[in-house]
Amino acid sequence: MKLSLKPAVAALVLAAPSLAFAAEYEIDPGHSSAQFSVKHMMVSNVRGAFSKVTGKANIDEKDITKSTVEATIDATTINTNEPKRDEHLRNADFFDTAKYPTITFKSTKVEKAGENLKVSGNLTMHGVTRPVVLDVEGFTTESKDPWGNIKRGGTATTKVNRKDFGLTYNSVLETGGVAVGEEVAITIDLELNKKKEAAPAAAAPAKAAPAKSAKDSK
Repeated sequence: MKLSLKPAVAALVLAAPSLAFAAEYEIDPGHSSAQFSVKHMMVSNVRGAFSKVTGKANIDEKDITKSTVEATIDATTINTNEPKRDEHLRNADFFDTAKYPTITFKSTKVEKAGENLKVSGNLTMHGVTRPVVLDVEGFTTESKDPWGNIKRGGTATTKVNRKDFGLTYNSVLETGGVAVGEEVAITIDLELNKKKEAAPAAAAPAKAAPAKSAKDSK
């Protein structure tokens, strides 16, 4: 009896996980950054940035909610345009970058929010991990640069309480209040490069048959 494999093949295709529709992207550190803003002396905002952001994203073209993202920020690159303040922020009073040189985020859930996204995940900073939700704008369309690279870009924002991450240093003002606010607004601008598929390995050249000796030809 002749059996057809077509129904079995079709069933396997339908049962395949959505990961088959996911495209892998790498964060372009040269065009990505993380910024923050915190209240100073209760009267103004101090803004700063981390200049080195790396990581990857798997974007599911069929179902965006099945996408994932991981990012690592180099905390030693903090810059508030004031060298002495930056040095203080790197020491044990704040980020303690000698002990905790990176800040990381790993997504746990992606949800649609109108034309944008809400990305939940775990933020690890100063050795403490806490759940956060990022409001994400973008990442829905691709663009090709002049060199043929496929790119996506977007912006993620959130707010955290620095005390939740053990960043408790402060000083009380004579007029009341504190020198450094507790709430920190975070903005992350990302540019992603689509990972190129590896070129198939070239087939090894066929080995030549050994030449027959005079003895073999007899």
